[in-house]
Amino acid sequence: MAPDPRELFPGKQFISTILGALETKTAMSGELTRRYLQRAGMAGVIIGLFYGTNYAVIAAFDEVTFVGGDLHSLGRIAGALVFGWALVFIYYSKSELLTSNMMIISIGAYHRRTTWGKSLRLLGLCLLGNFLGGLFIAVLVRFSTLIDGGALLVMEASVDHKLEFITAGAAGWTDLLIRAILCNFMINIAMLLVYNGLIKDDLTKSLVMIMSVFIFAFLGLEHSVANTVLFTIVGLKEGIDVGLAAANVAIALVGNFIGGGLLIGFYYAYVNDDTRYLREKPQAD
Repeated sequence: MAPDPRELFPGKQFISTILGALETKTAMSGELTRRYLQRAGMAGVIIGLFYGTNYAVIAAFDEVTFVGGDLHSLGRIAGALVFGWALVFIYYSKSELLTSNMMIISIGAYHRRTTWGKSLRLLGLCLLGNFLGGLFIAVLVRFSTLIDGGALLVMEASVDHKLEFITAGAAGWTDLLIRAILCNFMINIAMLLVYNGLIKDDLTKSLVMIMSVFIFAFLGLEHSVANTVLFTIVGLKEGIDVGLAAANVAIALVGNFIGGGLLIGFYYAYVNDDTRYLREKPQAD
């Protein structure tokens, strides 16, 4: 008995769903640019709020001390779990996040359903919208006391650590690149599970997304959009070396594309492409 092509290529529904989403995103970024920017801006707002809360949670645990230790590690776990909900909010609010779109345009490019010009326009507008949403939150934070005290100190320490990747030279750049690759690999493997049609209930979908972001936040992986928002918030509040911050984001963008666009997008497009198999199968019979 010949094998069932659906078992040989189980991701066909996933690819079909992604290509349908690509058509919508391409149309919006080309014909409804302002609305597309607004959807991308909302993703930046969500990341700003949840990432800030992550640091506030860590700071709250840091304030609890006792003889022989502190609760910093527990704070990092709790903060990462809180931040995990950001991807859930982005997904269900139909907001546009750059890093997940890297996977989508890569699958579209493999199947020749888009051009690199349209893809770059989509990604560029998405990055701009994500930045503007983060900037909106950063301005609000700048003129408030939301992160004053421990939360600001934790955020500043995180920024210093992220900028040290750049000042450390080649070893730091490589470390940053690897962390960025793994970060978007985790984000997009979650979106793969959400889009492939095998998970039917919203609770499991939410848990998948929460866990993927938890891993990225707890392990200290590097997300270009989250870093951009963090740098903007701290930069407006306390100042920042713009050159080092821009270099961090640039390397993170490359790593994120490798992790989400190549390791998930191109890879799953290839392994679920049955065109050659179906063309050669009659000859084999």
